[in-house]
Amino acid sequence: MGGFSFSVVSLEVRRLLRNRRTVIFTLVTPVVFFLLFGLNSAYANQRAGHGNVSAFIMISMALYGAVVSTTSGGAMVSVERAAGWSRQLRVTPLSPLAYIVIKMLTALVLGLAAVIAVYAAGVLTHKPSMPLHLWVITGLCVWIGSLLFAAFGLFIGYLLPSENVMQVNGFILMLFSFGGGLFIPLSQFSPGIRTGAEFTPLYGLNQLVHYPLVGGSFAWTWAVNLVVWLVIFVAGAVWRFRRDTARV
Repeated sequence: MGGFSFSVVSLEVRRLLRNRRTVIFTLVTPVVFFLLFGLNSAYANQRAGHGNVSAFIMISMALYGAVVSTTSGGAMVSVERAAGWSRQLRVTPLSPLAYIVIKMLTALVLGLAAVIAVYAAGVLTHKPSMPLHLWVITGLCVWIGSLLFAAFGLFIGYLLPSENVMQVNGFILMLFSFGGGLFIPLSQFSPGIRTGAEFTPLYGLNQLVHYPLVGGSFAWTWAVNLVVWLVIFVAGAVWRFRRDTARV
């Protein structure tokens, strides 16, 4: 963690927020999805654990928005690579791990904005219903859990050239979302597909963020899934950062 500084984090956050196109896209898309799929009157009257189905969909869309936001924030390192900035960092005291952590914390700012935007839409539409403390708990779970995809975005950003990274990210995240049961409940698929889905990166996180609302039995495999993929993505990002800057 040599060279880590919150001043650097602050500078990175300001650089990220200057990219208005990315900020607007990551905030608007999940809100539109929630307005399209979460405001059905039948969902407002249908129970889901300690709340209603509208609340369940709101959490899902907040998670999708946070995942897209943190992935986009992390993947922006591909632009820095093209400009030669990542190589310049190798002549500073900043260690690869410290740089990865700084980028992940920066991406979390954009993820928090996405969660707030979707939850604000839920409040204004009056459709989602759940106890007040669950609004706070589920929102925090979504936000903190999206750290996983900040690491994923960094890994992909160092793995792919800048002209391809966003297109590939969008396709992969769509596959992860369906595979993790974010858009369509996995109960509608065959047992074989459900078993395979349990090993996808978004499965554990999706189950964990909805658990405070739906309740029921808790499976530790959800947390294991999250931790294992986080380790994989962080290790991959550090590896690619070292490899990408080895020629300095």
